[in-house]
Amino acid sequence: MTTPSSTVESCTVETADGAKLHTRVFKPKDPKDNLVIVLVHPYSVLGGCQGLLRGIAVGLAERGYTAVTFDMRGAGRSTGRASLTGSAEIRDVIVVCKWAVDNLLADRILLVGSSAGAAISGSAVDLVEQVVGYVSLGYPFGWTASILFGRHQKAILQSPKPKLFVMGTNDGFTSVKQLENKLKSVSGRVETHLLEGVGHFQMEGPAYDAQMVNLILQFIESL
Repeated sequence: MTTPSSTVESCTVETADGAKLHTRVFKPKDPKDNLVIVLVHPYSVLGGCQGLLRGIAVGLAERGYTAVTFDMRGAGRSTGRASLTGSAEIRDVIVVCKWAVDNLLADRILLVGSSAGAAISGSAVDLVEQVVGYVSLGYPFGWTASILFGRHQKAILQSPKPKLFVMGTNDGFTSVKQLENKLKSVSGRVETHLLEGVGHFQMEGPAYDAQMVNLILQFIESL
């Protein structure tokens, strides 16, 4: 009988304005170091929740890194109300990162955001001192998505912290050209990884979890 290489614990993290965020911590049996990976789920208004990131979180924990997922306000089992533009949710990301520093003894945090979660977490990168890098899985840079999430772009494009943008070449929200144009003005170190022929929601599916884990781990090694 094999012993599990990771365990999962649930807890509640409360924001200053009273939202109670349902949070899960995926702990490796033998942690590599004190870097904690905080994962931010897709758009709450369209049903996004932390469960969508479970496969990636399990994969990271099995490879020796503590991973944290949470339901942003109004999503899953969290209280509060989701905002249309993800502006209130920036506070959720910040409070979970600070909770990880205080309770998981994280001395470094990697923020990983999926879809709208990439936009929201990008706004939080420079607001948490311990965040040392950022990974975007399908950032919604396209024109239509920018109506909702355009206000988040400036923060991540101007951040000096290292960044990795992962996207499918058939992403329905952002074209490869739109991604390239946005990244022309980016500050600091930036990497991109394109998945040929893959769509936005396809990349969010479990079939790509292992690939996302590998890309995140490669990025951590480069930090």
